[in-house]
Amino acid sequence: MNHYVAGAIAGLAGTVAMTAAMRAMFRALPEKDRYPLPPRLITDRVVGPTGLLDALDEPERRDLTLALHYGYGAAAGALYPAVAQRVGGPAVATGIGYGLAVWGASYLGWIPAMRILTPATRHPSARNSLMLAAHVVWGGVTGVTAAYLMGEAKDGRSGAQPMVGAHEHASAVRELA
Repeated sequence: MNHYVAGAIAGLAGTVAMTAAMRAMFRALPEKDRYPLPPRLITDRVVGPTGLLDALDEPERRDLTLALHYGYGAAAGALYPAVAQRVGGPAVATGIGYGLAVWGASYLGWIPAMRILTPATRHPSARNSLMLAAHVVWGGVTGVTAAYLMGEAKDGRSGAQPMVGAHEHASAVRELA
């Protein structure tokens, strides 16, 4: 499988897990910190000025937020295999490192630089903990899924040889979907 496609699919799978984790952790936040999470804030700030949000009801805004969130996760995932091949190591560890790098580049880098959100350093620690944990989930799932889709070794190393029997288990994975 093409590595960019495998990475995008893995990033999408990671975003599914990340979103579930974010929802669960959001409920545990202190009441004062339970305002919309970054995917919604970013959607509102980026798409809002276009006037498109005015034409959408709340369920449609939620759907747009999720579509953009999943799209970003897939796009970031598409770049993962190139990083993993350079870094090497266990897929889960490489993926988690990549997930944390995506968090840093986003919430300390381009998002505040474009004045979409303030830097993470200005957000409550409970929310930063939630977002960091969510990116650990995203990265771990993305790393392991990408390694599987690219047919990498049973030892889970991101730069290893093809996994023996990987394609024999593909039907079981499809049944879960």
